[in-house]
Formats: sequence, C-alpha cells, structure tokens
Amino acid sequence: MKENKSILVTGGAGFIGSHLTDYLLNQGHNVVVLDDLSGGFIENVECYFSSKEASGVKKDAIFVQGSILDHQLLDQLFQKYSFNYVYHLAAYAAEGLSHFIKRFNYLNNLVGSVNLINAAVNYGVKCFVFTSSMAVYGSAQVPMTEDMLPAPEDSYGIAKAAVERELAISKELFDLNYVIFRPHNVFGPRQNIGDRYRNVAGIFMNQILRNAPITVFGDGEQVRAFSYIDDIVPVIAQSPKVPEAIGQIFNIGGDTPCTINELASLVTKHMQVPQQIVHLEPRHEVKFAYCNHDKAMRVFGYAPSTSLETGIQKMTEWAKRRGAQQCKQFTEIEIEKNLPGFWRRS
Repeated sequence: MKENKSILVTGGAGFIGSHLTDYLLNQGHNVVVLDDLSGGFIENVECYFSSKEASGVKKDAIFVQGSILDHQLLDQLFQKYSFNYVYHLAAYAAEGLSHFIKRFNYLNNLVGSVNLINAAVNYGVKCFVFTSSMAVYGSAQVPMTEDMLPAPEDSYGIAKAAVERELAISKELFDLNYVIFRPHNVFGPRQNIGDRYRNVAGIFMNQILRNAPITVFGDGEQVRAFSYIDDIVPVIAQSPKVPEAIGQIFNIGGDTPCTINELASLVTKHMQVPQQIVHLEPRHEVKFAYCNHDKAMRVFGYAPSTSLETGIQKMTEWAKRRGAQQCKQFTEIEIEKNLPGFWRRS
C-alpha cells in the first residue's frame, strides 16, 4: 500500500531547501527530502527534525540521501509517495566556476532536472516549483524584468534557462503545471560559508572567521541586490496554491542594490573586525545585476521586509556561533584555460 506523502523537496539539506522544508513542515505538510549532501549538511536536516519535535503541529519529514541523477531512485520515490507537489532546489550554483565545469554543470543542473520533470509527468504531479536564477538574464539592462529575453553568459545560467524552457514545453504537451522563481544572491543562516566559489556574503564571513583578509574579484564595484532567506521562502512555499502563479516566472529577492565593496564593509562591521580587503584579478562576470519585483508583488503581495543590514546582522550572529567552515577546492575542473589563479590554489 502506498504511503501518502504529498511533497518532495530536492536539495532539502541545503540552504534554501532546508528553510523551505522547515516552512512546509510548520504548515502541517508531509515532506520527503532528497539530497546527496554534496553541498548540503546533515545538520540542516537535523534542524527541521528538531523543529518538528519542538512543535505540536502534526507533520512528518523523511530524508533520503540520493541524487537526482539516479532516475531509478526517482521513479521509486514518486511511485511510493505519490507526490502532489515537487519543489526542485537541488543545484550546483557556482556561476563563475560553471564555465570550467561544463559537463558537471549540465549533468547536475540540466539532466538531473529533466529526470525530475520526467517523473513529475509520469506520476501525475499537480505542480512543479523550480528555483531558477537571475543568471538567465546575462548582462541585460537593469533592473531585470521577467519579460526580457534570456541571454545567459555562463554555463549555469544556460542550464537554468533550458530547464525553464523544458517546463514550458512540458506544460504544453503534458499539462504539467509549474511555477518558476528567479531568486538572486540569497543569504542567511545555514548557508554553506565554506564554499569558496559562491555565496559571497558567506565567503566573506568565513574568511574573517579564519583570520584571513576578505578577497574581492576586480575592483569590487560589481552591483548586486541581496536577498534575505526569510523574505523569499514563504512565497516559494505557497506558490502552487496561487492560481495566477501557475505557468509563470517570477523574480524574487532584495530590492536595494549595493556594490561588493559595500557588502564587504557591512560584513566587516557586523563581524566586528578591522577591514582587510585583497583585490584579486577580475573574473568573467556580469557587472550590474539586480531585478524588478513588480510581478511578484502583484501576484503574491510580495515585498521584502528585511533590510540588507538587518539580514547581515542576523547571519553574522549565526556564523559566529557556527564557526569557520573548511574551504573545499573543487577537484573536477574540466577546463584549465583562463581559470582564475585564486581558484588554482589549495
């Protein structure tokens, strides 16, 4: 007899995925989490199991360690649990590094996503929620809006854009409902601050905790808008129940742009250390990238409420308690040509 579990969260041991799982559990849903722990942490899983035990809400979570590349495992899970909704957050999101790990990038971010879409179609999922990325825009005019033609400039963004298109076609051919979100520069507690290739706020905090100077690519005048985790998770979680959201793409995240230099100063301030910044050689990246959120505001009533300073303060308090994380070097580089020198060092 099949067990009636209604929600699958991929990447649920990761940063955004674990917060989303927490939220869904607190709403009383039963959740199955699939994560291969390549970028997530078992301690994030323990967080929502602890939350479950501490509350009186009837809810359940099941953790499965496995990969979205294992299509046979996916078939088993979809058959066993009869998922109503899939929240697909599993990805390797190092935009700049993705140029040099193309095969790894497309396997994990595109082929794995296609495996999930296949299973969602075959097993009658009601709605597929996908976290894409602002990287699909490339160097479009800012602020970026959902009606702009995608023109990604890195392999990660290309993979995300391809999955978006696969979902659109799957809706046309198989009536698979979907909602796509393009979050950007999300930060907060539980982030993998030991990842040297992504999550710039976390990188800065980890460098400080390791008594090292902050490192900035180029002149640090790249402009981004940073998004606190608590501002985006409720919208993602509730989206399948919003009829106007079905079949739509939404930018979601912070509204206030700032430079990387300004972010470094803010992190230094709240980590309460003297500012030490080392500027590295520039890397190939979009200089100005931030989004317009009018569409999300119209459909969801979305409005980010956490200022960048407040969010950084909350994250630094967590990072100090968590302590420094070991920086792991990516060992499966496929193209060495033009790889930034800083990433070559162990």
